[in-house]
Amino acid sequence: MLRLASSSQTRAKLLRDAGIVFIQESVDFDEESIIATSPKNFVYQATLGKFEANVRAFGYKEYPLLVADTVVASCGQILRKAKCIDDARNILLTQSGSVTSIITCMIYQSQKMKIIDISTTKYIFDEFDLDDVESYLQSGEWRGKAGACMVEGFCKKYIKSVEGSQSTAMGLHTEILQRFL
Repeated sequence: MLRLASSSQTRAKLLRDAGIVFIQESVDFDEESIIATSPKNFVYQATLGKFEANVRAFGYKEYPLLVADTVVASCGQILRKAKCIDDARNILLTQSGSVTSIITCMIYQSQKMKIIDISTTKYIFDEFDLDDVESYLQSGEWRGKAGACMVEGFCKKYIKSVEGSQSTAMGLHTEILQRFL
């Protein structure tokens, strides 16, 4: 049993699908204060901030602690969570027909070990159909998603090629985590 310090339903689903028993609760961390020029540096700082906040709140003696964060990068830009529908549209159009990297960092801490992993999955996307983009935006499914990206949803039909793990792109590299549990 571990504590997933994330409100992400996608991360919870990944753990359930991997057969990892967990409870889910977390405290917030303000990512807006992070200043980073590289996506890997940003995602590491965000994950470390979440880790420190959740260690203070819960510790890791009762249950091992797992935190994660994901960022999307395309065309030399760090594409964070969209703040509004226009922001989401711009973020998606940046990825359309481009190479997009989805970078996830996780920190796992138990009394016996600490794991820090940063993994990247790269996608080459076809051009997005603009009517499809608008339909996706109206659905609201993009809310709370790094880069407004859902490789298991909206973006799936536009994938030309992929290099890396889908679980990384969905927010938690469960294959690596399972090796240590």
